[in-house]
This record gives sequence, C-alpha cells and structure tokens, in this order.
Amino acid sequence: MVAASRDNDADVIVVGAGPGGSTTAYHLARHGVRVLVLEKSQFPREKVCGDGLTPRAVKQLIKLGLTADGTFEEQGWLTNKGLRVIGGGVRLELDWPDLASFPNYGLVRTRHDFDDLLAKQAVKVGADLRTGYTVTGPVREDTGRVVGVIAESEGGEQHTFRAPLVISADGVSGRFPLSMGLAKREDRPIGVAVRRYYHSPARHDDDYLESWLELRSKEGGDKLLPGYGWIFGMGDGRVNVGLGVLNSSAAFGKTNYRRMLTEWLGATPPEWGMADEANADGPILGAALPMGFNRVPHYTRGVLLVGDSGGMVNPFNGEGIAYAMESGELAAEVVAQALGRTGADRERALAAYPAELKARYGGYYRLGNIFVKMIGNPQIMRIATKHGMPHPTLMRFVLKLLANLTDPRGGDAMDRVINAMTKVVPAA
Repeated sequence: MVAASRDNDADVIVVGAGPGGSTTAYHLARHGVRVLVLEKSQFPREKVCGDGLTPRAVKQLIKLGLTADGTFEEQGWLTNKGLRVIGGGVRLELDWPDLASFPNYGLVRTRHDFDDLLAKQAVKVGADLRTGYTVTGPVREDTGRVVGVIAESEGGEQHTFRAPLVISADGVSGRFPLSMGLAKREDRPIGVAVRRYYHSPARHDDDYLESWLELRSKEGGDKLLPGYGWIFGMGDGRVNVGLGVLNSSAAFGKTNYRRMLTEWLGATPPEWGMADEANADGPILGAALPMGFNRVPHYTRGVLLVGDSGGMVNPFNGEGIAYAMESGELAAEVVAQALGRTGADRERALAAYPAELKARYGGYYRLGNIFVKMIGNPQIMRIATKHGMPHPTLMRFVLKLLANLTDPRGGDAMDRVINAMTKVVPAA
C-alpha cells in the first residue's frame, strides 16, 4: 500500500468509535493503514440498544479476535440458542440455524462495555483512538472534496485533523454527513425503540432472545398496543426490556412510547419483577433506528458512510450492530486498496464500496422495506401472527429471512428460496 502524505495526521480518519467505527479501524490497522479514530465520549459509556447479538454479529466479533483469550462464555458473555417468539397465543422457540457461513449461537452484552471492548481491539492492532473529541464538520478543498475534520476537545479547544479519506461512523445522528448536506431519505423506513433494564432473577439467565409480536396493556381486553417488544436476559441479574414502533404504523410519532412500555410490562407476571418500578435499573431511554439505506450516497467526495450513519439497520428485525460491523470491514478493504492508487484510479476503487453494499444488501433491504409497510397494517400483522405462528417449519423460514441467516451456496431449500427472493427484487 502507498501511504498518504506524512503531512496528514493519518491515512484515514474514522468519526465515531461505536461498533462500525471500531471495526473499520481494526481492519484498516491490520492492513497497515495509519488510522485516527475520534470519539466524542469517554469509555465505558452507555448506549441505547437491545444488547442482543445474532450470529451475524458473532461472526464479526470472532473476526476482531475476541475469542483469542478463550470462548465468549469464558469471558463473561451470555450465549443464546435462538429466538423465542410469542404471539397469537403461541410460544415458539426457534434455534439459530446450522450454517457454514455463521455460528449457531448468539450473544448478549451490555453496550456499557461492549463498545469499549471493540475499541480496545482496534487500539491493540495499531489504531490511534482519541476520546473526548466531538467532530463538528469537514475540512474541504476548493473542489468540495473532504480532506479532514474539525473537532472540539472536551476543554472546548478547536482542532483540525487531516487525512485523504474520512469514514463517517457517527451513528444514528449522522451529524457528519448532515454537515455535508446528506440528509436521510424520507421514503425509507425508520423505527423508534425504547428500552429499560430491570432486576429480574426469574428471567435474567435465558437461553433465548425473546420477541413479542403482540403487546397488551395491563387493562387487558382485545386491544393490542402498537409495535413489537423484546425481553433479553443479561445474565447479571437484569433483563433488557424494550419495544419498537415503525413509521409504517399509524401510532408512529403520536404515541408516548415510554408510557406504552410500562403499560405492556404491567401485564407481565409479577414474579418477573418488570411491573414493579422498584426493580427498574435506570431510566427508560430511546433511540431512532435508521433502516434500509435511508442515507445515500454511501461514498462521496472522500467520505464513506458506515453503519447507522448510512441507514443500514435491517428493516426486518431492527438489527444494526452486525451491519455496522460488516460495512466497516468492507469499507476498510476498499479503502486499503484505494490508498494504493491515485487520482481517477483511486476514485474507481472507492466506487466499489457503494456498489458492493448494494449488491450485498440492496435486494434484501428492498424486501424489508415492503415488509415494514405490510406489518404497519394491524390487520395484516394479526392475520400473519394467527396463521403463521402455529407452523414451526414456516416460522423457521421466517427466522432465517428476518435474521438474514442463509448459506449463499450449498444451503437448504429455505436458503435457496430466500437467496432467490433477494436477487429478483430491485435493489434498495
């Protein structure tokens, strides 16, 4: 690789040290790239998340070397076998599929130290991490190309850092792409999720992630609350409980989501401890879920968008960490090649990033966008739950589809159907 000018502070600047940013930095450093990571917070720090990781995310964690010192269980992570789905009067446990492409287990880890662990992996292989630096905007050439960033340290001092390429991994806020005029697309799905921790000895050590397709309040009756819910055991005496609502729902933007969470939990069994405010551990916090490539282009003027910054949350299941990490790995591969080129040849190399994202996820996300519109209709959701849940084989297919877990080659009939579906629809 041909290194960037030594007048630069780095070959690449990564904005944000969440899962996407740290994964990008890790793989860049492994390629010998001088990478500077700027993170506004200090680690460890809290982050709104469900804390559940599917096998897609586990695969990425293994690539970051997190099993070098022992298995995840030996290092204090809680593993899970699959997804427990509750709806339509049915409770169904679906194991993660056995695939060549992905491990057959998931994980749970609080974001309080999860991001810190990933950032430390990047530092181990040579990344320069600087916390307490809030990036406020780009440094541009006269042509409009970005050649660095402006940042403010915790003491209020302004700093300018220069690099030929910048990776925007600053999460759902997308402040850096917004400073470049890259607004989110209104025609793509977006969700809102709220979550809270509860002390729950009865539920904290669960072999399955739990998803609720129907939410009812403590008042009971046939009326359903909008959205979907989850209960994920943390293995430390607590559970992460939350709910999400999509913008295809009539309740989106018109509902007090925090109140709705407490109404739903008020209907759960008393022995779970989630209906008792005394068992709550911290406030109810919320965040947006930018889905289905809702901010594009993913490369422009020297800047690549990774993860939530580029709207890469899976529309089917709201999973963001796996796709942030996968896009970060891809961005690192493309950038490492591009830095070995100059001029128009470098730009051709960088154009491979959005092209490959579209090839990998475009058809799948298009299906997901259709799915979001359909389930926004309560009648459709009620029918699907009532008639789909009693059929385990169908639900195993649904699990593979929603979690995007298939083998691209040599898979079973379900894999072949899902893979064909994602290829025949126009890319998002």
